[in-house]
Amino acid sequence: MWIYEKKLQYPVKVSTCNPTLAKYLMEQYGGADGELAAALRYMNQRYTIPDKVIGLLNDIATEEFAHLEMIATMIYKLTKDATPQQLRDAGLAEHYVSHDSALFYNNAAGVPFTAAYIQAKGDPIADLYEDIAAEEKARATYQWIIDLSDDPDLNDSLRFLREREVVHSQRFREAVEMLKEDQNRKKVF
Repeated sequence: MWIYEKKLQYPVKVSTCNPTLAKYLMEQYGGADGELAAALRYMNQRYTIPDKVIGLLNDIATEEFAHLEMIATMIYKLTKDATPQQLRDAGLAEHYVSHDSALFYNNAAGVPFTAAYIQAKGDPIADLYEDIAAEEKARATYQWIIDLSDDPDLNDSLRFLREREVVHSQRFREAVEMLKEDQNRKKVF
């Protein structure tokens, strides 16, 4: 199904070690509206969506996994040279104690990822509206992280991710309209 290209979808550069910024990015790594939740949500929803939308869900889910890889790279680069004291100061002491420098799927508050984040109603329109909301929440979160960041190199990658959320939201909106048109045609006949 996939061919893995051993490069990031968009380059990730960081200016300096910044564990606090890494902590904020964990929201997009293992949070309710993060990249993992989105990828799994769309992969799961493919099974109860009309055939003409399956490809869209698959494509966007695949891209969300690429975004997850970018976020992991950002977190790694922001923390790889951090001292235990810097991690403590950033509020990551508990993470360090449990995982050292390994990444773990949790949000910025340290709450572990849960399958409860993955929404699926089985109604195509309801699911697509959920997907639009998820993309808009991710877009907003990226903007808020950019607002908190003083790293121009990292902000470039974050802006790329924010704009991809906008594109995904637009594609899901188009899918809703397409499915609504199909429903209306069926009512006429």
